[in-house]
Amino acid sequence: MLNLLSYLYGGILKRGILNSPIHVKHVLLVMDETDLLSNDYADAKGTGMEKLRHFIKWCHGLEIKVISVYVGVIREGMDKNLLERAYTQLMEEITKALSKEKASIALYDDSFEPTYAKKIGEEKGNNEKKINISIGFGGRSELTKGIKEIVARVKAGELEPEEIDEKLLESQLIFKSEPDLVIRSGATRLADFLIWQSVYSEFYFTDVNWLKFRKIDLYRAVRDFQWRERRYGR
Repeated sequence: MLNLLSYLYGGILKRGILNSPIHVKHVLLVMDETDLLSNDYADAKGTGMEKLRHFIKWCHGLEIKVISVYVGVIREGMDKNLLERAYTQLMEEITKALSKEKASIALYDDSFEPTYAKKIGEEKGNNEKKINISIGFGGRSELTKGIKEIVARVKAGELEPEEIDEKLLESQLIFKSEPDLVIRSGATRLADFLIWQSVYSEFYFTDVNWLKFRKIDLYRAVRDFQWRERRYGR
C-alpha cells in the first residue's frame, strides 16, 4: 500500500514539475568517494554507482539536460599509492556504470583534462544531454588554472592587463554552464566545485544518505527549487 501511495505521489510531483513554467536546466550533485565505493547499508538496494546511474535517468525524465557530479576525495593523511588506487577505482567504476548512457560524457581527474569523454549521445540524437564528472578537484583548482593561462597570455604580449574582466576569466573555465540547483545528500558541507559558476545557484540539502536517495527525493528537491524566489545576488 505504501509503495502504491509513493508511486502515485511521485507521479503527481513529476507532472507538477514538468508543467511548471520554471525548469531546472542544470543540476549539480555533490558527493564523497565513499558514497560511490562503499555499500555498508544492508537495507539499501544496489550500490552507489547504480544509484548514480538511476539519478541520471531520473534527471533526464525531468528534462534536465546538463548533469554535473563532483566526487570529493579525502587527501589529507592518505598514502599516495592508496590515493592513486582510489582515483583509478573511481574512474573505472564510473566509466563502467555510465558507458551506456545516451549523453555526452566527460570524466575529469586531478589534471583537469578529460580522461574519458565518449560522445555516445551524438550518434543517437542525444547530443543535447551532457554529463560532467569531476573527481577530487574543485573550483579553486579550476580558477587557478584559468588565471595561469591568462597570465601566460599577458606575458606573451597577447593580452593587456586592462582587458582582463569577468567574461575573460569565465572563458578560461572548463565548465561553462551555471548550475540552477545544487544537491547535497547525507551531509551539509559543500565542496568548492563550480565555485564561480554556482554563485547564484540554489542549494538543497537532505539528510537522506546517498544509497537511500530515491527518485521522489530528487522530485522534492526540484519542486523546492521551483517554489523559491531566485534573487541572483540582489
